[in-house]
Amino acid sequence: MTPAANVDVARAVESPEVDNTLEWEPRVGEASWWQTRQSRESLVERLLGSFTDPGAGLTRDKTRRRGLGKLLDWLEGQPGETWQDRWVASGADDAGFEWTDLPLQGRGTPKSHWRDELATGLVLLVAGQAIRPSYPWLLRQRVTVMLTETRAASDPDAFQRLEQLAQHATAAARSDALNKLTWIVIRKGGLVSDITVGDCIELTTALEEHHFRGSAGRPLFYALLKETGVLPASAPLRLRALRIEGRRSVEQIVDAYGIECRAVRDLLVEYFTERAPELDHVSLCSIARNLCRLFWRDLEIHHPGIDSLRLTPEVAKAWKERLAFIRDAQGQPVRERVNFRSELVFVRAFYQDIARWAADDPARWAPWVAPCPIKANECATKKSRSGVKSRMDQRTRTQLPLLPALLRAVELRRKDAEARITAARATPAGERFLVAGEEFERCGSGQARRVYVTEVATGRRRNLTHEEEAAFWSWATVEVLRHTGIRIEEMLELTHHSFVAYTLPTTGEVVPMLQVAPSKTDAERLLLVSPELAEVLTAVIFRVRAGNAALPLVSAYDVFEQTWSPPMPFLFQRRYGTEDRPLTRSYIRECLVATSQSAQITVAGDPLEWRPHDFRRIFVTDAIRSGLPPHIAAKICGHAALDTTMGYAAIYPEDVVSHHRAFIARRRTERPSEEYRELTATEWDEFLAHFELRKVALGTCGRDYATPCQHENACVRCPLLRVDPAQMPRLQEIHANLVDRLQEAREQGWLGEVAAIETTMAAATQKLEAMRERATQPSTVHLGMPDIRSNTGRSSADAERSFPPDPKLRG
Repeated sequence: MTPAANVDVARAVESPEVDNTLEWEPRVGEASWWQTRQSRESLVERLLGSFTDPGAGLTRDKTRRRGLGKLLDWLEGQPGETWQDRWVASGADDAGFEWTDLPLQGRGTPKSHWRDELATGLVLLVAGQAIRPSYPWLLRQRVTVMLTETRAASDPDAFQRLEQLAQHATAAARSDALNKLTWIVIRKGGLVSDITVGDCIELTTALEEHHFRGSAGRPLFYALLKETGVLPASAPLRLRALRIEGRRSVEQIVDAYGIECRAVRDLLVEYFTERAPELDHVSLCSIARNLCRLFWRDLEIHHPGIDSLRLTPEVAKAWKERLAFIRDAQGQPVRERVNFRSELVFVRAFYQDIARWAADDPARWAPWVAPCPIKANECATKKSRSGVKSRMDQRTRTQLPLLPALLRAVELRRKDAEARITAARATPAGERFLVAGEEFERCGSGQARRVYVTEVATGRRRNLTHEEEAAFWSWATVEVLRHTGIRIEEMLELTHHSFVAYTLPTTGEVVPMLQVAPSKTDAERLLLVSPELAEVLTAVIFRVRAGNAALPLVSAYDVFEQTWSPPMPFLFQRRYGTEDRPLTRSYIRECLVATSQSAQITVAGDPLEWRPHDFRRIFVTDAIRSGLPPHIAAKICGHAALDTTMGYAAIYPEDVVSHHRAFIARRRTERPSEEYRELTATEWDEFLAHFELRKVALGTCGRDYATPCQHENACVRCPLLRVDPAQMPRLQEIHANLVDRLQEAREQGWLGEVAAIETTMAAATQKLEAMRERATQPSTVHLGMPDIRSNTGRSSADAERSFPPDPKLRG
């Protein structure tokens, strides 16, 4: 079976992690159980026999006996038939950490040891299952002795077995897992084997509500239950699968918006069911938000009782005005909606789809056919798309010459991080070491086995393990994306099965290929693995394997389909706490942001931020500029339409000139030769004679070749005359002569001559003003043609060395 077939089979396998529709409910708390129904005498005898040694005479045991007696005295005065009822009725469970104040009320000034005795007595009641406090109370106490005694009394063999299984984890992670399992046993009762998936969810929710989010995300306790077979086979393999919202049905998506009209609600359910096969789940939810909340629910709120898609012009106009602004909870406009036209597109498509489907299935869709309240010109996005295309092209033109600088930066950052963490691991705690001119002091090794150091110069504490991981994955991301041009989700879905060996039919040479899993277009493709790319992927595999025979199998969460993949050997994964996790899009973006900041690549003084999709545009642009046909580039990138590929390519002006000249050369070879004959001597002399006649007294004539003079050589009036500032005195004499002639013509009554002279004087005045303006302008300096150098975009210091200021351009 080929690797591609293996991937298909793995995707087709029914994985427990994919099933997010199953409801996992926690066990219902018992109202009464045998320990809490015991009489005081029986309870005291059982607890003292289990948790004290009367013959030892220990002070601890005496304190426990006194505390248990005082606590039972107080609880007997509370209403209820069981010890649990009395505990709840006393209000101690709601009091939290201050619960000891309740038994001491009315007893004067309490002594310091009274609280300790009450707390000690409560340890016996909780560990002996006489009472079962709530999770909020337990999480506020966090009494270590209570948890230890509970594990020893409730299910010691099971807890000991789980502790042995967790020996590979750090002491902190192991203690956290055992504490969580103990809390579940205290709250729900029974044994470890009785714990359910719902119990784990309930505890995690309680931890999140009480701000223990870091502890809520530690999955070791769940992994131990899954490994020992306590949880059923249908339970997800990872705790994260329970914490992330699962994929909802179409009915659940629509019903979440509270649509009142049942008929329209059913219509929307049918509409989204019809469109679901062609959309990913996130896109389906996005369109549902538009049609259900922004469109129909808004109409129901402002027009109660509406039940038809046929909207009056007034209703449609009012809805568009409301949609044009983002509004607060009170309905007041906050700011304009940037994607206003895009929102209109979904509503227009809704009406058009129903009208088109009605032709094929009139019984189902025809009753809902109505005129669309949105015209085509209202949702035109050509102008905005052109603006986006222009901005992306400019961004690509800026980044492409700066790519070598980024590659040097990520490589240097990775090597520096490796050098620092290697030197730190070889340095004992408390001692100092020097790397690349920086002095550090090694901190003590933490329980998480991370390497921490302190900068001697600044005193700042640094996590070298985190820095080295971020530097490595930044380097790997940049290299893979720039060599392949794949999308970020396609990169994260690369597995060890993605490598395919292709044998050339002509030479028999084996060529390594990289299989890209179906992503946006649901079509997989093969890419050639260059030697540079093979080196990067080898480094990734070596790192992830970490000396083991194979890569760890992990499940990845698809944010678009909101489903979990079956366990697969993903290349982009890392160790996170006690489990291996695939890298996420957010982690990759965080790494690139840190890389952009450390690279110090600036454009016009502003730092340049690199994003994953930038490398896809750079890959397409560079490939087409290098001569790769656009349709081949579209096949490599997985584009369904050639226009999409050309939208990624930022064509440079010099590319246009070179391709146009090549086109003219090819056209000349195909055109008849007589169309490109040599000029005759007569034709050339006639052409030169035209330019010999351009020089006149006041400047230069600008009329075109083979055109006659339309002003009969009256150059003062001609708008094509380009005046020479050096001839200003001559034109002033002409203007003074015209003044004298105008005075004479008026005295003699030559009215026609007056009109002609006035026209000539106006033209002369205009040309005098043009001469004065040209005379005041500074002289121009030829700077030459600018070029794009390979070392642009460096830091300020590098730029000063590479581009020293030209003394000729100063001032």
